[in-house]
Amino acid sequence: MSPDQLTFDNPVTRHSHIVPEVSWQPFPGLDARLTPRADHGETTYRGTGRLVGRRALITGADSGIGAAVAIAFAREGADVAMSYLPAEQEDAEAIAALVRAEGRTAVLLPGDIQDREFCRSLVADAVAGLGGLDILVNNAAYQVYHESFDSLDEENLDQTIRTNLYAMFWITRDALPHLGPGSTIINSTSVQGYNPSPMIINYATTKFGINGFTKALAHDLAPRGIRVNAVAPGPVWTPLQVTDGQPPEKLDGFGSTSWLGRTSQPVEQAPAYVFLASPESSFVVGEVINVNGGANVP
Repeated sequence: MSPDQLTFDNPVTRHSHIVPEVSWQPFPGLDARLTPRADHGETTYRGTGRLVGRRALITGADSGIGAAVAIAFAREGADVAMSYLPAEQEDAEAIAALVRAEGRTAVLLPGDIQDREFCRSLVADAVAGLGGLDILVNNAAYQVYHESFDSLDEENLDQTIRTNLYAMFWITRDALPHLGPGSTIINSTSVQGYNPSPMIINYATTKFGINGFTKALAHDLAPRGIRVNAVAPGPVWTPLQVTDGQPPEKLDGFGSTSWLGRTSQPVEQAPAYVFLASPESSFVVGEVINVNGGANVP
């Protein structure tokens, strides 16, 4: 085929048919009830064998970015342990079915990572179910907007910090004894870790913290041959947005202010995680890959 006969994906129009609209779900929300449905790569992600034989634990793996990463990892040859809240079982089973359809192992591990004891059992059960562990994806997050700093509920603040930061510390610490040279840790941060919105100041604060955690831990673990990096998405169409993650009026055309004029879909985030998990990124340490459709960030 000659060059003038080739057609290429236009990033402006790719997924532009999936237009977010005003809707609401009670926390934690389900992708099965999201309108319109998000694209996790169910029919589009094609693997190339970059993670054959690897074993990954992914938090928040039932929907959104975590689900897309689970699908991508499986199609790259990895077995996957999936962490999620019990209320998200329906979504988790749908993603697990896609993982198993690739001939890979899917270990379902429902529970609340705000609980220190659950984090211990989560890692232990993942290791037992997978026969080991060499990829950890700290992806699960909690986000609820507030009208002003004065209206920020302290119980909500505590839940945000425990889910987004404490759990990341706990799970990583419990996973470390199982991670050998060549293992990778990938943390989900956010564009909010660079350009914070006042209405989610608690969430943004944790994402700033994850940036620092990633770089400090990367420096600490690099001599052991364990690489630590992060991905900073935003905006992404997931159930997090419709469970009071954003004010309802902001959901109409959510993400349209990006430089590409649209929100991203979870499948567009997954390749960054695959890259950071694979040996192809062997000299990438302590970095944050921004997958945000265009934003002025460092």
